[in-house]
Amino acid sequence: MSENISNLLYLVSIVSFILALKFLSSPTRARRGNQIGAAGMLLAIGVTLAKSETGGGLSKSLDTGTYWLIAIAAIIGSAIGVIGARKVKMTAMPQMVALFNGVGGGAVALVALSEYHNIIRDHVSTTWDISLAIGISGLIGSVSFAGSIIAFAKLQELIHGRPITYPGQKIVNLVILGVGLGLACTVAAGVTHHWVLVVALLLALAFGVLFVLPIGGADMPVVISLLNAFTGIAAAASGFELGSNVLIVSGMLVGASGTLLTLMMGKAMNRSIGNVLFGAFGQVAAGAGDAAAAGGATGTVKSTSADDVAIMLAYARKVIIVPGYGLAVAQAQHNVRELADELEKRNVEVVYAIHPVAGRMPGHMNVLLAEANVPYTALKEMEEVNPEFPLAEVALVIGANDVTNPAARSNPASPIYGMPILDVDKAQAIVVMKRSMRPGFAGIDNELYLDPKCMMLFGDAKESVVKLVTAVKAL
Repeated sequence: MSENISNLLYLVSIVSFILALKFLSSPTRARRGNQIGAAGMLLAIGVTLAKSETGGGLSKSLDTGTYWLIAIAAIIGSAIGVIGARKVKMTAMPQMVALFNGVGGGAVALVALSEYHNIIRDHVSTTWDISLAIGISGLIGSVSFAGSIIAFAKLQELIHGRPITYPGQKIVNLVILGVGLGLACTVAAGVTHHWVLVVALLLALAFGVLFVLPIGGADMPVVISLLNAFTGIAAAASGFELGSNVLIVSGMLVGASGTLLTLMMGKAMNRSIGNVLFGAFGQVAAGAGDAAAAGGATGTVKSTSADDVAIMLAYARKVIIVPGYGLAVAQAQHNVRELADELEKRNVEVVYAIHPVAGRMPGHMNVLLAEANVPYTALKEMEEVNPEFPLAEVALVIGANDVTNPAARSNPASPIYGMPILDVDKAQAIVVMKRSMRPGFAGIDNELYLDPKCMMLFGDAKESVVKLVTAVKAL
């Protein structure tokens, strides 16, 4: 394949990646965006394999045996991807996203190590920019890999979701990062010893682990987004090593979009990215009595029954459903859609209030509700839906905890003070569906539950919603 044709096809791939991001910005076109992006990536891979040489960089032409190895690896990887996409439950989607992102970062680090090995083996004199790209991609890719694995372990509850800290942790992290960066700089300066990059990558792996351990589960959406940006930047740097323009552009698209999403999510929580990464948010859980005293909230928790809630819902004019991670855990999205359908038959207006950081990854609630074919027009973002809460007879909260806590507005002593929340407490009546009174992932109690207008419907979310559907039908 000639260089001109391959570059033209690479340009088509780049345009498809840009279109994919554009389409992903709209729920109605997200599926098509994924398809366009996948097609663009398939084209880029095909063009790369079809070329006799990579068109630049340090890589050599491939022999027949190498092509077979690539084909076998592609088949294995594709099988894992397809099975994962089809078999993994929506509740485990954040874990899968973190894991796959980590695999990308690890792959970039291995490419850097391989290219550095080629330089030493073949005694190649390379320019400083290629050496710098090797150091950057190896370092950032390793951090992304290790950090993503820890994020996966926390979300999968293989390790505790609360922040894990120890005395002097920030100093230790700074020392590890400083030494790793120093070794990466020696690589950029032209030092050619295997151990230099290997030690730098090991230190980066250690930093990735220690970097994510002190971050609480409530901040995992931000961490996943940030690590995704890291992987994109590392992949772009890898493109300079391999002389691949399509890898540079696609990596920067991922890095830029991930960075913007991270900043937007930090803004949605009214917290700086530095506070998210180094604040050990959720480390100490307040007691119920302390939370009430600090915020001035008084009262007792009132429980209710499915029959009583069904009457409230059936005779309301407007109901706002607030989905949270509890809905995802119970896999209750289809039942919630059924409940909404029954209410709409009774001329009840039903909308869904979506908080930017509800769930365990960006857009988690949107994905869950889309799976249940909830109309996109019924999904309303926080800024749009908050003015509607005073008009709602009932706000039905399903597993959402931290994003509905009034302490974010009223309690300066609360760690979430200043965080924009859904104004659930302004609804005329509030029903919260939870398994127990345990706090959410942020590790703090919710003052909403002491509100005189609030009633608790305890139990598994799916079972409770099924009971509500049955009770509404019986009215």
